[in-house]
Amino acid sequence: MSRHILITAALPYANGPIHIGHLVEYLQADIWARYQKSCGHECRYMCADDAHGTPIMLRAQAEGLQPEVMAKRYHAEHQRDFDGFDVGFDNYYTTDSPENRALTEQFFERISARGHIEKREIRQAYSEALGMFLPDRYIRGTCPRCGAKDQYGDSCEVCGAVYTPADIIRPRCAIDDSPVTFRASEHYFFKLSAYTDMLREWVSREHLHPHVVAKLQEWFDAGLRDWDISRDAPYVGFTIPGETDKYFYVWWDAPIGYIASTQEWCNRNGRDLASYWIDAGAELYHFLGKDILYFHTLFWPAMLAGAGFRMPKRVFVHGFLTVDGQKMSKSRGTFVNAATYLKHLDPQYLRYYYACKLGPGIDDVDLSLADFVARVNADLVGNFANLPSRSAGLLARRLENRLGQMDADGAALVARLEAAAGDIGAAYEACEYADAMRTVAAQADVLNRYMEQEKPWETVKTDSRRARVALTVVLNGIRLLAAYLGPVLPRYAEKVGRLLGCPTPDFTNLGRRIQDQAVNEYERIAERVDPEAIDAMIAQTRAEQAAHQQKA
Repeated sequence: MSRHILITAALPYANGPIHIGHLVEYLQADIWARYQKSCGHECRYMCADDAHGTPIMLRAQAEGLQPEVMAKRYHAEHQRDFDGFDVGFDNYYTTDSPENRALTEQFFERISARGHIEKREIRQAYSEALGMFLPDRYIRGTCPRCGAKDQYGDSCEVCGAVYTPADIIRPRCAIDDSPVTFRASEHYFFKLSAYTDMLREWVSREHLHPHVVAKLQEWFDAGLRDWDISRDAPYVGFTIPGETDKYFYVWWDAPIGYIASTQEWCNRNGRDLASYWIDAGAELYHFLGKDILYFHTLFWPAMLAGAGFRMPKRVFVHGFLTVDGQKMSKSRGTFVNAATYLKHLDPQYLRYYYACKLGPGIDDVDLSLADFVARVNADLVGNFANLPSRSAGLLARRLENRLGQMDADGAALVARLEAAAGDIGAAYEACEYADAMRTVAAQADVLNRYMEQEKPWETVKTDSRRARVALTVVLNGIRLLAAYLGPVLPRYAEKVGRLLGCPTPDFTNLGRRIQDQAVNEYERIAERVDPEAIDAMIAQTRAEQAAHQQKA
């Protein structure tokens, strides 16, 4: 039965390049989307650039550009880098769009009509030196709960506490380290507390990983606090209706950007937005990092419920990327931009390595550079790429490039490989990519053992029929491996399909067998990783950072 699925990944800020830390999320979501499409489901993967907020405004000022000009430049760069890594968005849009403005105002009007938005006077952080109110993320100080120093003005990265800038101890401006003062200002608040009971019911293992459920329970225990959804000028964003110098906070309109991206795609493709965001049969899934958990698992579901949209069926939350066990570092050259990576290494390498590391939990993902080289060379090149290379090469050299018929034992072996689809598919569905890769590798081992047992490179000298049978078995097994690996390695699956002259292998055509036909010319699937390419990538990253610091 075909499912109707919408997937989103968190919106990258349009004020800087995509880096390999970002790619953990976009590749995790892309693999899941590709798996669903591989099963024949109606699945769409939506995203957009987040083009609003103070970070956008300040970066544009630093570059001497209008915010919309800078945002468009980064949008093009982001799209280029995502394409380079085969991230297959169905639509990649922007939050600075007419669709998003209309939907943002619609949410505000509908939730206001329920009595869940109200005005209040607050004391707000202000920089006398800069002459502007400061957003929470541009305030640093000591956490009022655990005492950790140098924390953001709205949350603590050490203990996870959420608070207001007025609560933080010894607040300072993160831009110039000047002291922060506080001024009175009238703001709009979303009454999140009105949704407490609904959210308690929704926050469950049905929708979230158990570790996330446990984390959210801490916020319920502390009591959900109403949420300031407005910001004072100067600000880059949508003006609140009826106001002249107050804007919607970026975290109000940014997640609505998921819907706006879908709306723009629907408008171009003659589809109905309700079938993705309202209808009971639709399935909505979000992928995001643990640093924005609060916004997506409390604020956003409440906003959706208040405005009459469906809530997510599942939110997949991942951890941060570390490199060689440490935080990504600009000084060590491990804060690698996507574009820099692509100049030195095959994107399939990173897609495969991340898949080998990813599960549905919130543990950090470590990119060990030595392990990266060893795993890619042993598994991706030495195993998955070597199998079709050896078998297709022998078929071309000695057997007129033509497959024969499988014998009974060979057909049974291929059937056993096909039977693994259930476990592999279940692992993909659960976001247990590491388990999926282990199971696929085990099937490749079966094929390799069969190859070593049959030794077609020897039997071809005396019994060409037997060699042809063996290679037919192996290449049909490879077709199944390509289907299983397709969500992670789409180029691998496409090349195997072209080699065998059949549609790209996927989970809808596992039962197909390729026999008694010629095969096409073999295309090399992957080259071994040269450790010198890693060194060159790190060196370029350091050089880029040094050049950036000189400009600053």
